[in-house]
Amino acid sequence: METILITGAAGQLGSELTLALANMYGGDRIIATDINEASAYKFDYCRFMALDVMDRKRMTEIVKAEKVTQIYHLAAILSATSEKNPIFAWNLNMESLLSILEIAREQKLNKIYWPSSIAVFGPNTPMQHTPQDCIMDPNTVYGISKQAGERWCAYYFEKFGVDVRSLRYPGLIGYKSMPGGGTTDYAVDIFHKAIEGEDFECFLEEDTYLPMMYMDDAIKATLDLMHAPAAQIKVRSSYNLGGISFSPKEIYECIKQHYPNFNITYKPDFRQQIADTWPDSIDDSAAQNDWGWQHSYGLEEMTKDILANLPAYLVNLK
Repeated sequence: METILITGAAGQLGSELTLALANMYGGDRIIATDINEASAYKFDYCRFMALDVMDRKRMTEIVKAEKVTQIYHLAAILSATSEKNPIFAWNLNMESLLSILEIAREQKLNKIYWPSSIAVFGPNTPMQHTPQDCIMDPNTVYGISKQAGERWCAYYFEKFGVDVRSLRYPGLIGYKSMPGGGTTDYAVDIFHKAIEGEDFECFLEEDTYLPMMYMDDAIKATLDLMHAPAAQIKVRSSYNLGGISFSPKEIYECIKQHYPNFNITYKPDFRQQIADTWPDSIDDSAAQNDWGWQHSYGLEEMTKDILANLPAYLVNLK
């Protein structure tokens, strides 16, 4: 029987991945944790504990007491927020990962999941169909921490046999949580503004292409990776993960087909400089070949699904 602990469970990815894991393993086998104790209400279907991921002693106590066998380490400071407080972001992102890798080694846990990001790439990375292995010269603290984290994951697998697995997520788009401080989060916020009847001011230029993925595909990819036999996992740093690529102008035009009066303006800020160093599209052939990855949602399918479900979701939050 697996017992799975999730850090950062109340975040954008955590909110949906925790539910998917509970549906798969049963809520009694899932321990959702988050530093925000007030987020406990989100997890009435599983167990919840307040946890600061910088408190390694407390995390170790939980792992031992609850006989945890897997950890999904999702807690992190995202790209745009990290640039405002780089030392704090580095410390949290790196120290928490190292703590979990050490706990996994000491307690002989079955598996660890840790998300990486397209932020590991940089201005000298090939922008089109970015390959699995290429120049990575990130110039944001988030990207630097993710690149370093990838090397630590590979190190713990190679030196200690820790079965740690990872995906380089593109921008993730879902309707079950608010934007969380990422450079790609405009593609979450834009749906909220359209439904609320407000104009949208975009912090990126209209023709800025970035790799994106609908949350349903991201959850599927994560679970597929974690359930693949260990022999099929050939990449122990982090797998490229591709979905769809679009610009702010294209997603706006797609939404406008459903909301004809919706308007957008463009006011690029510091996040434009971050986006300019990231790829336009991703080559995820390694994931396809090793464990059969395929995405399902294009821009139109994603837009229709979000616009069909987000209004009711927002009403239930009030």
